[in-house]
Amino acid sequence: MSPTSAPLLDVSALHALIDEIGQEGRPLVLLDVRWALDGSKGEHDHLAGHLPGAVYVDLGTELAAPARPEAGRHPLPDPADFAATLRRLGVTEDSRIVAYDDTDGGPAARLVWMLRALGHEASVLGGGLHAWNGPLESGPVTPEPGDVPVRDWPADRIASADEVARSPPPGRPS
Repeated sequence: MSPTSAPLLDVSALHALIDEIGQEGRPLVLLDVRWALDGSKGEHDHLAGHLPGAVYVDLGTELAAPARPEAGRHPLPDPADFAATLRRLGVTEDSRIVAYDDTDGGPAARLVWMLRALGHEASVLGGGLHAWNGPLESGPVTPEPGDVPVRDWPADRIASADEVARSPPPGRPS
């Protein structure tokens, strides 16, 4: 199963998707991935104001395993832990997922890559929270639990640090 949706959506495409999915009855899951390494951004920002229905996901604790010297600062989480996170977020097998943050899109892009690597339909909202032109909600959002199974990370989409170091720079032949 390979995602067919665009990996990046602008706000007008998100509004169209909200309308389309509302007619189909297919679940749309909006995920707020506001995060900063120094802890200055996170769930407190989500609670103060987020896209309607968006659920908060923490990059440091839910989208990464604990840091280890041999694995780096934010290694991929264990597949069972990630599946449990997705179920808590309300992700189902047929969900369409849009993630956003309030920076350069890096935190949201990490989640979208993880989801797409596992075959989920997922996109980043270009411009993130700042691009949203509708009302915001405040307070926590608790979705109905999702039903995604545990899936192993696909080996063909992951490179070790050693493999990356041995690769030629982009644009240079190997």
